[in-house]
Amino acid sequence: QSLPQQKLLTWLSVLECVEVFAEMGTARVWGEMGRWTIIVLIQLAKAILRLLLLLWYKAGIQTSPPIVPLNREQQQPLHPQDMEESSSGKDQTYVGRRSSRVVRSLQNTPSLQSRHWGSPQQREESQSRRVEELNQPPTPLGLQETIAESIYITRPLLHLLSLGVWGQRSWKPWLLSAVLDISSLSLLSDLKDLNRRERAELRRRTILLLYYLLRSPFYDRYSEGRILLLLRLLADYVPGVGFVTRPLMDYLPAWQKIYFYNWG
Repeated sequence: QSLPQQKLLTWLSVLECVEVFAEMGTARVWGEMGRWTIIVLIQLAKAILRLLLLLWYKAGIQTSPPIVPLNREQQQPLHPQDMEESSSGKDQTYVGRRSSRVVRSLQNTPSLQSRHWGSPQQREESQSRRVEELNQPPTPLGLQETIAESIYITRPLLHLLSLGVWGQRSWKPWLLSAVLDISSLSLLSDLKDLNRRERAELRRRTILLLYYLLRSPFYDRYSEGRILLLLRLLADYVPGVGFVTRPLMDYLPAWQKIYFYNWG
């Protein structure tokens, strides 16, 4: 990735990290008008950054989060002693004569903070496999797939626009958003040679369609009573489940009112 593309991904990641805090803080200071203003500005900035990545840098299907989180255990470099021994040609492992079990030799035991429980070969293989996955180029998108990804990127802006036109109690913004999400996924379903990260992203988007059960006005009219009743029954009749379901019952109404948790 080029340096400008990395900067765009960094800014996009920063926006996704602070959007909930910005919404709640602005609502506390400036009320509902300030809350919806910051929501529109953040969604507009995110859409511009994503469209630049899609159309200018040909980033393909964009994942969420934009920057893959660092797995420190897998990214941990080999112990210097391991590197010296491997470069000198000495064996790092010992194979038992009768058990055929592979164990690390005592001369190659790393320090405690960098110790892992696999053989050096397994660790090198996992690191090389992860590097290959991260370095896989994005799948080239045709016209249909580019339109589908553009629909997915602009869907939040169209939803906010429809909320301003028809109001929060109307079914039209909910239906418009659902149609756009389903249309984007159906147009992207024809892609075959996707890498692992892109397949995981499409699965994530498909699972997120369940959020429409928690989004107003569907949640207010149909889902709220049934979900709370189910959680209450689980808490009352299933031993041990109440430790999870009772806090969830208290948290769900507050979560549902935060835009970036529910719609972002």
